[in-house]
Amino acid sequence: MFENLKINNILIKKILIGIAFSPNLKANLFEALRLGNMLGAQVIGVHVGEKSEEKEKQLQQLLDEVSALEQPFKTIWQEGKPVDVILQTTKQEQIDLLILGALQKEKLYKYYVGSIARELTRKAKCSVLLLIKPSIERIPCNHLVVSGLEDDKTKETIKAALAISKKLDCKRVTIVEEISQTELNVKVNDDASLRKATLAKERLKEREDFRVQCVLDEIDTTDIIIKKQSIFGRRGYSIGHYAKVKRADLLVMSAPKKMGIIDRIFPHDLEYILAELPTDVLIVK
Repeated sequence: MFENLKINNILIKKILIGIAFSPNLKANLFEALRLGNMLGAQVIGVHVGEKSEEKEKQLQQLLDEVSALEQPFKTIWQEGKPVDVILQTTKQEQIDLLILGALQKEKLYKYYVGSIARELTRKAKCSVLLLIKPSIERIPCNHLVVSGLEDDKTKETIKAALAISKKLDCKRVTIVEEISQTELNVKVNDDASLRKATLAKERLKEREDFRVQCVLDEIDTTDIIIKKQSIFGRRGYSIGHYAKVKRADLLVMSAPKKMGIIDRIFPHDLEYILAELPTDVLIVK
């Protein structure tokens, strides 16, 4: 009934979600199972901790409330350190997408990624979906924002974002082209320099729009309203702020490049996103 989705030419056949018996368990589980049905993928749940009859019963009761699944749900019970167990499971089960629930700051309307989720986001070899507002009932995805940053991964990330938008029946996609202020290289101190800076900005926008359009020309964008938006500012922060202001339902980003020893500090482009998630975030690897 469903065709599998490809992210970076990899079929999304298996989705992994951590099963933590917390207040958000039901919402996180329902989100994962709905996504599995929409993408034609099997959902696997891993619980890091001791297996018990009470936990099995609680999980089964939740599964009994779910509509028919396209693929059977599989549960893995494993004791150990959360990060190690989940990373090991992604390898053993050949997971294509890892779903993580983000944490909300106490009594504040802000969200952040806890240390475990942050480490998993950094180390997982598969794509990662961070959820900040999981819902038991489906909330339609009406606006998807994707990074159009000039990078060798961007072409595949845009392709993945548009493929996902179709699966989610999202008709509106904005491709944000982040441009560093340093590229202007114009100091504004009078009317003449202001005109020069304005002209330079327009040229940079035209350059970025052309680059993104070349990517779009290779993709079927039927039934999707696509907007190209150039933003001057700090990479990562700018697109996160844009997604928040425009109330996007999903932000799609490319995974950062490996940087050797420096990679032990999470790459700066995503640091702004992870510090205060503007919405649900999909990191494509």
